[in-house]
Amino acid sequence: MLIGHQPPEFLLAVEGLTVSFDGFKAVNDLSFYVEENEIRVIIGPNGAGKTTVLDLICGKTKATSGAIHFRGKDLTKMKENEIVQAGVGRKFQTPSIYEDLTVFENLEISYPQGRSVFGALAFQRTATVRERVEEVAEAIFLKDKLGMSADLLSHGQKQWLEIGMLLIQDPDLLMLDEPVAGMSVSERVKTAELLHTIIKDRSVLVIEHDMKFVEDIAHKVTVLHQGQILSEGSMDTVKNDPKVIEVYLGH
Repeated sequence: MLIGHQPPEFLLAVEGLTVSFDGFKAVNDLSFYVEENEIRVIIGPNGAGKTTVLDLICGKTKATSGAIHFRGKDLTKMKENEIVQAGVGRKFQTPSIYEDLTVFENLEISYPQGRSVFGALAFQRTATVRERVEEVAEAIFLKDKLGMSADLLSHGQKQWLEIGMLLIQDPDLLMLDEPVAGMSVSERVKTAELLHTIIKDRSVLVIEHDMKFVEDIAHKVTVLHQGQILSEGSMDTVKNDPKVIEVYLGH
């Protein structure tokens, strides 16, 4: 496999990715490939470099070396806002929603044409926007909560709203950092259902500690340890890998 050459079947190709902080390699010569319409879950002990990988993909952290190809573009050469425009959406661990706005307004404000100052000024609440907001609200189980102030939502519903705010931008790759942390069991089940629904048009890259949830959603699991891949494959493969049991699952 040639470095720098992205096979067409992959949506995301991470190759030889390394980032050092004061000589410490948080991510060390990492390569992995995500296909279209795939749910990939990255697991591993704390400090394995999981969140750093998402930071590198979305441009929050700059790579020391290596390449990240997304639909043929090298993301390591792009600014954060350019990466968003290229179709990469990222949800952080703590929900960043506008609590003083309604669910509808949160989704509406995230609609792509409202992003720039001029776009926002010229932005009209058109039928297209309303339809899209309602469509996304239904997908994230908040159709009946559109008029509700976002601060009244449960923790799980706030997480869904934030996923909705990304979905409305229609990214090709959606990255979620521990999406079910702090959720009830029923909310976790619905979140798994949500992820399976949204991959019809995109891929999802998830960092997660909840193994039951990983089992429910993952097409493929990548186990990181000390910034490198310890194991990769289906949940069954990874779960039965002696190295993974020793380093991670045996705790």
